Amino acid sequence: MPVDAHLAVHLKDYQPTNFIVSHVELHVILDAELTIIQSRLHLTPRPGSKGTLMLDGEDLTLVSIAIDGRMLTEADYIYAKNKLTIHAPPPQAFSVEVTQGCNPTANSKLSGLYLSNGTYCTQMEAEGFRRFAFMYDRPDVMATYTVRIDAPISLPVLLCNGNLVSSTKSTAKHRHVVVWHDPHPKPTYLFALVAGDLAGVDDSFTTSEGRHVSLGIHVEKGKEDRCAWAMQSLKASMLWDEERFGRCYDLDVFNIVAVSDFNMGAMENKGLNIFNDKYILARPDTATDNDYMNIERIIAHEYFHNWTGNRITCRDWFQLCLKEGLTVFRDQEFISDVRSRAVKRIEDVKVLRARQFPEDQGPLAHAVRPTSYIEINNFYTPTIYEKAAEICRMLLTMLGREGFHQGTDVFFDRHDGEAATVEDFLACMADASGRDFTQFARWFAQAGTPIVTVKTSFDEAAQEFQAIISQHTPDTPGQGDKEPLHMPLALGLLDNEGRELPLLTRENAVLHGGILELTTSALTLTFRNIVQKPVLSINRSFSSPVILNSDATDDDLLLLMSHDSDSFNRWEAAQTCARRLLQKAYRAEQHDVQAFAEALKQSLKSASLDNAFKALMLQLPAEAEIAATLARDVDADRLHQTHSGLFQAVALHMAPQLRQVLDESTETDVYSADTKGTARRSLRLAALKLLSHGDAESALSVAQGDFNAVRNMTLEAGALGAVLHLGGHHVDAMLDAFYQRHAQDHLLVDKWFMLAAAKPSQNIEALTRHPGFNFKIPNRVNALIGGFTSGNPAAFHAADGSGYEIVANVIIFVNALNPQVASRLATSFRSWNQYDRTRREQSTAQMRRILATPGCSKDVFEIISRTLA
Repeated sequence: MPVDAHLAVHLKDYQPTNFIVSHVELHVILDAELTIIQSRLHLTPRPGSKGTLMLDGEDLTLVSIAIDGRMLTEADYIYAKNKLTIHAPPPQAFSVEVTQGCNPTANSKLSGLYLSNGTYCTQMEAEGFRRFAFMYDRPDVMATYTVRIDAPISLPVLLCNGNLVSSTKSTAKHRHVVVWHDPHPKPTYLFALVAGDLAGVDDSFTTSEGRHVSLGIHVEKGKEDRCAWAMQSLKASMLWDEERFGRCYDLDVFNIVAVSDFNMGAMENKGLNIFNDKYILARPDTATDNDYMNIERIIAHEYFHNWTGNRITCRDWFQLCLKEGLTVFRDQEFISDVRSRAVKRIEDVKVLRARQFPEDQGPLAHAVRPTSYIEINNFYTPTIYEKAAEICRMLLTMLGREGFHQGTDVFFDRHDGEAATVEDFLACMADASGRDFTQFARWFAQAGTPIVTVKTSFDEAAQEFQAIISQHTPDTPGQGDKEPLHMPLALGLLDNEGRELPLLTRENAVLHGGILELTTSALTLTFRNIVQKPVLSINRSFSSPVILNSDATDDDLLLLMSHDSDSFNRWEAAQTCARRLLQKAYRAEQHDVQAFAEALKQSLKSASLDNAFKALMLQLPAEAEIAATLARDVDADRLHQTHSGLFQAVALHMAPQLRQVLDESTETDVYSADTKGTARRSLRLAALKLLSHGDAESALSVAQGDFNAVRNMTLEAGALGAVLHLGGHHVDAMLDAFYQRHAQDHLLVDKWFMLAAAKPSQNIEALTRHPGFNFKIPNRVNALIGGFTSGNPAAFHAADGSGYEIVANVIIFVNALNPQVASRLATSFRSWNQYDRTRREQSTAQMRRILATPGCSKDVFEIISRTLA
């Protein structure tokens, strides 16, 4: 194997460091090819510990080492295998001074310090600091920092964490120096430094505690007019965190820097957030509604990390789910409060099912808190983020908003300035509520998506309705015989006219708030005073992240679609109907879409439903979601034909109503990213896409009109995306026009590659040779391969294996440049074993080819080897 699998890190092996670092002083002398970093670490031996001082370092040029001013000789230390080991450190407090260098220009991994379009930028999470300076590069080592940055005056903007202490210029040497100090202890992964010739957009915010905070967003010159929405979102986030969680900002400045080359979406570095610029820059003619909403959400997410991640960080990387899950939950709540809670909940579940459920059900399944890893960057996964957020939401469901906030208050008070664990968080929730979460903790330890099965019966004579509810979590790699989980299930009963019934059990008790807490493998609920067979609405608001197998009839689902007071379950009933129709069609069983289409028509007519919800009702489950519900040996071609056939059948039934939606939703007003405008456009595009399957000529005409009008990017890109599947010269002409219009805007070129890759019969290899393509730009690579694997599944799963070969070729090439990006592309193969024998053999051959490639990184090795296991 190209990588030693025995290099795995294990949770059980955690040990604190031998030395405590209290303060770090850095003097950074920026140079494109050899930046010099002079560091002074103030250390104290940990009580009871003995041994050497071992610091992390990777790809660094070591110049000198001293302890308390005494230069060390080569006999005093050794630098090997990415470790700097000092053999005999003093037994009392001391300082280590190290002079080291790194090459920002040669850093194509974009981890550590690198150059991006002339701007120096850092990315330290998870283990990038070791590529910058020798240090304990782990999250439980928290220290205060004072940083001196020395740079040419051609780089006027010099930023770091904390507050600005001083700024001086030396005209003779054409350089200038700034000093930053961060009074809040932080781990290395939250360190950030930026230097460049950037434009700034400034504003301010006064906290409820009276602190005046200077706000700055720094972007490439000429893009200042695309920052207003990001600034508005930042201020809204700061206000919301004060009002909802009582958390105020704690520095005098808050800076955001947007760069085009960035491995992640954004990074929450203390006081200096660094963003992929796709999540900052927005203007109606360059950004879609979805871009605006992503900016709003991700700005909030990174800001909320100031408390859930920065002030309280994670003890080790196995606790990554704690900071990320809690912060995702908080950003979800923020968007729910400022937009539509019902729509936001559905959108979050769609993401969970599209990204996390396949992970949980495949060879890459892992616990929310894993027990081992080879490369920590591979565990920035949907399970760590989205599933962990669902765990927080279950706590909110069980404790109520007030009880949950009492628990977080205890957490903030008890662990401020510390590196915490999952156990610490659950202990705070338990202490605040007086409840025992011992069983609930299994959610963090057990991988896999639980399956909840519901069987109902009605005794008309006794006027009793019975529901037997059971749970089971399937085996996952390395885990079998799962224990029952503690899960809240929100319930409701509807009569045959859709009215809510009281939840009176046989014991004459009302379920508290309509919530059943399932803790056993199975239980029976018996509801009394039921005169007619009701319809059970279960797991309302998706109260637990489970797969629900219910004996609800098609008629039951149609009633829920029309009348359920819970918006999520109303939408879920429609999705379940669609899944059943697709499964029957795939198996060539008799099925009828008319009743389903009629129910969708009623949803479109309903004045009580908002447009965004109606748009979601028109979106049928994706092919990948249906593949996961079928038995093994899925024929991807037949599934694609089945999926297209259902779209066509529904569209033919609903064509008049869809045309009416298009007639009534023409864009006339000035663009606004508010909830009303976004909802109107989302419904228009959903109707257009569905209509294109039943009346291609009409849909293409509308799409061309919206595309050519160029009113805003939402309709321009959305209209093109809605008809891409039609192919043909009209679609080709629209694609060509889109590129010609926007070839000078790198973010819109990314959109073009994603759209182009999703077009049927697209030559993906030719796109990699397109003048606008660059393997060194993460966004460009992700757009191309993401557009292909997600937007063009029939081509990706081509029976001849050509789709798998294309993706493997890109992974192999990118692995040599940027292993983090390559490993994320490698997850494209995660569901390979769902498909038929021919496709399994084709995908297996490509994965083995990737592993056999010389220089296969541990990032890619871990993903592919686990996928094949």
